[in-house]
Amino acid sequence: MSLTVLATGPLTTVQDRGRPGQAALGIGRSGVCDRASAALANRLLGNRADAAVLEVTFGGLAVRAEADLLVVTAGARCPGAPHAAPTVLRRGQELRLGPPAAGLRTYLAVRGGIAVPPVLGSRATDVLAGLGPAVVAVGDVLPVGEPVHPAPGVDLAPVPEPAAGELTVTVLPGPRADWFGEAGWAALTGQAWAVTSESNRVGLRLDGTPLDRLRAGELPSEGMVRGALQVPPSGLPVLFLADHPVTGGYPVIGYVTDADVDRCAQLRPGQTLRLRPGSLT
Repeated sequence: MSLTVLATGPLTTVQDRGRPGQAALGIGRSGVCDRASAALANRLLGNRADAAVLEVTFGGLAVRAEADLLVVTAGARCPGAPHAAPTVLRRGQELRLGPPAAGLRTYLAVRGGIAVPPVLGSRATDVLAGLGPAVVAVGDVLPVGEPVHPAPGVDLAPVPEPAAGELTVTVLPGPRADWFGEAGWAALTGQAWAVTSESNRVGLRLDGTPLDRLRAGELPSEGMVRGALQVPPSGLPVLFLADHPVTGGYPVIGYVTDADVDRCAQLRPGQTLRLRPGSLT
């Protein structure tokens, strides 16, 4: 069983839950940007939680089934496919995803999972490190694995759409919040940040009124995690997503809570993000 890729859109990659626990070796986790949406797609098909899916950025993917396949999409809703509703794609039938009206990333799951060879224990494509399968290209024939669990028999999962306007998420103080002081924290949480076109799977680059440091100099490299808000010398924060670097030398003023990072992964350039201060207790 397989899928043949006819078009890829701006970016399509194979992703799973990534490579956790290998940061000490210099290997980032990577994996799906919107974990909740990818997990939903796999659950709707009875796949294992770590089954590989296709992460499609702003639609444009077209595939042809080379056997009868059960498929589903989740995340950003694209015209051309039933959303959050498993459907049979017959042999020779094509599936074409148009650009979503809201959200950025759509997850196409196939019952049995995308079965490309794993690299270091994962089928995730890390675009920063160049690890994992190559970025999906026109003409690729993607193998599909064998199902391991019964299909759950769900017709439709009523889930909310990604935010189309301003998104508000929770941010907690980071280890270097003292580099910015109370005024810096107030500036971070008191304005709307615009997502720039330089954003990608590595992180969201935010534009607004720059944050001022209270101290000069740089840090020795420190470990970085998904959701970290790192502030380079420009004073404009970067919110790290799935393919973030393992270490970094700029101060981390805060962390977006993990579930909210999924929501941030659906933000498009031009959308605004507000960071609501949360409590550590």
